[in-house]
Amino acid sequence: MTRRRGGPSDGGLQGAGAPHGGMDATTAPHRIPPEMPQYGEANHIFELMQNMLEQLLIHQPKDPILFMISHLQRDNNNVPKIVILGPPASGKTTIAMWLCKHLNSNLLTVENLIARELSSLAAGARRHYQDVTGWILDGIPETREQALMIQTLGITPRHVIVLSSPDTVLIERNLGKRIDPQTGEIYHTTFDWPPEAEIQNRLVVPEGISELETARKLLEYHRNIIRILPAYPKILKVISADQPCMDVFYQALTYAQTSHRSNAPFTPRVLLCGPVGSGRRLQAALLAQKYGLVNVHCGQLLKEAVADKSKVGELIQPYFQKKMAVPDSIIMKVLDQRLSQQDSVQKGWVLHGFPRDLDQAHMLHSLGHQPSRVFFLNVPLDSIIERLTLRRMDPVTGERYHLMYKPPPTVEIQARLLQHPRDTKEQVKLKMDLFYRHSSDLEEFYRQAIAINGDQDPYTVFEYIESGIINPLPRKVP
Repeated sequence: MTRRRGGPSDGGLQGAGAPHGGMDATTAPHRIPPEMPQYGEANHIFELMQNMLEQLLIHQPKDPILFMISHLQRDNNNVPKIVILGPPASGKTTIAMWLCKHLNSNLLTVENLIARELSSLAAGARRHYQDVTGWILDGIPETREQALMIQTLGITPRHVIVLSSPDTVLIERNLGKRIDPQTGEIYHTTFDWPPEAEIQNRLVVPEGISELETARKLLEYHRNIIRILPAYPKILKVISADQPCMDVFYQALTYAQTSHRSNAPFTPRVLLCGPVGSGRRLQAALLAQKYGLVNVHCGQLLKEAVADKSKVGELIQPYFQKKMAVPDSIIMKVLDQRLSQQDSVQKGWVLHGFPRDLDQAHMLHSLGHQPSRVFFLNVPLDSIIERLTLRRMDPVTGERYHLMYKPPPTVEIQARLLQHPRDTKEQVKLKMDLFYRHSSDLEEFYRQAIAINGDQDPYTVFEYIESGIINPLPRKVP
């Protein structure tokens, strides 16, 4: 997880005219308002500027200002830029055509590139299509030399898909290949035969599909592909072509619509939602320990405010004494103070225990504390009851036990164990009902939230959460 260089300090911003006796103003850490990193992350400012700089250096225009204005107006940072590679008969052309139709993109093959190079008008149109709708390269590059040449021309793919299958399967598959000369569609005598008699009658056998010729092409492909792949180390995905074509297509489509991990500075602001007993507190502790995030537990904050005998703690004390719910306005005051402190802004935070309903979520949002990742830990009622109702405490030593997962070592200890009133089956069910009463509203509010099965090993759950934080949020499939 990328961390921000240089952290805020209590010294505040150093102006240009500030004295230089103790610290150089250009190297001093600064106080960063929380709104600034949130704006940058929400609008992908780092990626936007990085992409524009890359294009500027590739094209080297005479007027860089006009070029940057034009680049920003095109708004084409997210158009498809895909390379599909694979051996003969792997189905790469079919997958490329399907992706083009689904993503409304421009298919480029060796044949149509050669044809278009004969016309400067066509070359201009090709650049226009690449800018507006993106492109998919079918079987290009064929050699390492082509891969390097493509890079020098500024053609940089975002996703490279390589189809793979045993040679014996490919040779057998290639023998059944047929082509429609009118549409260019590829069919197969066994796997994909057209139902229309008219199409069947006009299909032709393509050249170069005999067993000997296919084996020769496969040998040439294997020689070249091992030298091409190192050119795309971080954007490469290998997909087995020895499965139904539709399965291959959906795997390719899913990968083509994923965003790669960004190099942008990223300060995680994590919200963990889930019913009582779902493991939020443990996951928050694991995140705080590994990534140095500030662990913000709403209930604990209120207890600390009372213990510190602060002014807001004096407001909370009567509600604690009467065992009444603390008003949202007081909770928000405590929470706002904690999330606005410099360690929270600089390191990031993981919040749990709040918000519990839609009104609280709106209040948190209105104060400018928007989480960058939201996780819902889903655990069935039976598992929650098992986790909580079997908890016990030894009143003599204060040691905590669980009758199933951590039973007491002796009969004597077991005889004196006590159950906390909040762990009774009735209380657990009551809290579960309360959570699920508001959970659908919270899921609607946090539409990009990630749902995780919390009914598994806690370290497995942590790995899923960690992956959701490190990797970009998935784009919605159209």
